[in-house]
Amino acid sequence: MATTDPKLLEGSPVSLTGTLMEGVKQRVQHVQDYTMLAAQSVTNLFSPPYYFSDVLDQMDIIGVGSLPIVVLTGFFIGAVMVLQTAAQFIRFGQTALTAEAVSLALVRELGPSISGLLVTGRNASSIASELGSMVVTEQVDAMRAMGTDPTRKLVTPRMVATVLMLPLLTAMADFAGLIGGFVVSTFTLRLGAVSFWTSAIDSLDFSDLMQGLSKPLVFGFILSTVGCYHGLRVRGGTQGVGRATTSAVVTSSVFILVTNFFLTKIMLFLSGHVF
Repeated sequence: MATTDPKLLEGSPVSLTGTLMEGVKQRVQHVQDYTMLAAQSVTNLFSPPYYFSDVLDQMDIIGVGSLPIVVLTGFFIGAVMVLQTAAQFIRFGQTALTAEAVSLALVRELGPSISGLLVTGRNASSIASELGSMVVTEQVDAMRAMGTDPTRKLVTPRMVATVLMLPLLTAMADFAGLIGGFVVSTFTLRLGAVSFWTSAIDSLDFSDLMQGLSKPLVFGFILSTVGCYHGLRVRGGTQGVGRATTSAVVTSSVFILVTNFFLTKIMLFLSGHVF
């Protein structure tokens, strides 16, 4: 029997408050699901089985595969920094401080941030697309049917590999940036090798190294777990894989930049009180 109630025929009206609350609920649900996935990827480290071969494969893909772009980018960042800082130091006759400024900026801030964003663009997207394709082709469901935990098999090895390799990539980016700064300062400022490298190394303290090498640990954890999260929640076939890839890169990049602010505040506080 057909209904004649005009309210039922027209449908219930959509309110702005209801729409906003529904959006807030979805965001909270995403945060909860991501937190549970990230926590489970860490707790998997304390119980077998362990997939060491998968960790080594991911270390090769993430670390060795990202090395050329990280080194090349670090080289030109250091070169550009010398050009920018030298233009100001020349006005005050303090060109000898160029090496110190470049060294501190690279090790403290630019090296970790740029390396994290580059690895995010290259690997967070590939992680999301790879896991998303596995979800679409029902490989993840097949793993569950065989009694294999997808989080232990897929997420934890990628998280461990990224956390281990990103500090090494950051160190290589810092070194390449110093080489780029040295090359440009040699031809533009006529600074000698001894003067440049002595100033660059002597300007660094233990707190600077701790700040520059501890941030990549957090950035690696963020980009790997966010990439895995977006990949495992793919819905809608191949179009969903594309959306998950884009979301993984954007979310990881924003998350890294926001986290970097709070890490910098914490590190600056600890550098004066702990190390």
